[in-house]
Amino acid sequence: MYCSVLDAKDKVLEYKMSQQDEEDKHELPPLIIAMKTSAETNPGHSRGRAAPSSLTQLIGVKPFIYDFAALPELDSFFFPKGPILDAQKQAAKVFGSLETWFLIGGTTCGIQAAIMATYSPGDILILRRNSHSSAISALVLAGAAPKYIIVETAIRELEMEGKKPVAVFVTSPTYHGICSNLSEISRLCHSKGNIPLIVDEARGAHLGFYPHLPCSALKQGADLVVQSTHKGLSSLTKSSMLHMSGNIIDREMICRCLQTLPSTSPSCLLLASLVATPSKLSETPKSIFEEAVKLAVEAKDVIKKLPGYEANKMLYRDHDIICELAGSRYVTLVINLGTCREHVERLVSVIKHLVISSQAFVHGGDDDDKAARRVAHGGETITERALDYLLSVRRKGGIISGASDHQFSSVLVCKLQYVWSGASNSYASISHMHTRTD
Repeated sequence: MYCSVLDAKDKVLEYKMSQQDEEDKHELPPLIIAMKTSAETNPGHSRGRAAPSSLTQLIGVKPFIYDFAALPELDSFFFPKGPILDAQKQAAKVFGSLETWFLIGGTTCGIQAAIMATYSPGDILILRRNSHSSAISALVLAGAAPKYIIVETAIRELEMEGKKPVAVFVTSPTYHGICSNLSEISRLCHSKGNIPLIVDEARGAHLGFYPHLPCSALKQGADLVVQSTHKGLSSLTKSSMLHMSGNIIDREMICRCLQTLPSTSPSCLLLASLVATPSKLSETPKSIFEEAVKLAVEAKDVIKKLPGYEANKMLYRDHDIICELAGSRYVTLVINLGTCREHVERLVSVIKHLVISSQAFVHGGDDDDKAARRVAHGGETITERALDYLLSVRRKGGIISGASDHQFSSVLVCKLQYVWSGASNSYASISHMHTRTD
């Protein structure tokens, strides 16, 4: 009886799938069509039967049905020749790149691949101090040396030392929405012997699609651009894109790095969300962003001076409002394509209430823990001033990402020693030293 009931449900599901209007079907991207076809004959997870009931109660069985293993008709993720390749070409056309790669390991994977594709052990990368932790991990993986400073000054200093950076890495926009003058940086890099410009545009995938927003990094001359399609646009979490422009960087090296870093079992659901996003943007990009931009401007006028960590806690604890980022004197809130006016009106009302409350943001005084040591980190020195700032962040409830000691009572210093083997291989031995912060 149990089996016959399941079979009956399967037949109903198959019948509903077969009723898809052919005209609508032809409007779908090829990978989506291939997934729909595969779901009829080779549904994932035994048509969802193997899915945990606690999870199907939350999201249903459909995500499992479309969560395929590798199937020939769905193309090869690392060596695409069919619907994935077609979708990447469509994305390149929409975003204005020479070539685009889909990423199912997030922008972290793209940043690491971009840096590793341009670097060999000992090469110098110019980057700013606001770079994402994935750029730092890429330096470790590639064995490259960082030069933390303003781009123009760094290039000039290296020239005086008889050195040249292999690439420049810039985060634009920053986590807080601040955009760099990438046109000028690109011009400078290319005038100094075609130094590649790599841009972490994780929070700027929407740029270039609305006239009142800044131009995209690609339009400003960047050579490699990594975007978190899942942040500013509408793909699923952990799905991103890597765009290449020009011919300064070896595409084969990028492909090899992209084969090394992500999973060899790509998620069809993540890929499908990446495929669907360019199709949506190519329709009416201006109208898609118009309302979101308008709401963002309205909200910004109210929340300019809303302070940090305590506000972040109160917004979440008392009002179920989740901030994207909190600092000691600010919070960052994200408005996306799904945000509506009711959401913003509620946010504004809550913030006004918090600001009016005289006790909302009373902080205790700083304690006296000081650190007199100077500690080497990432090729530079952590000064007493920097250490005091980190300790202050900890006291106010912030999280110091990347510290081996989560309480930040000590700092772990790693000394890398490279042992060379051949022209392109190196092995690193690491020695550790703990230094107290208080």
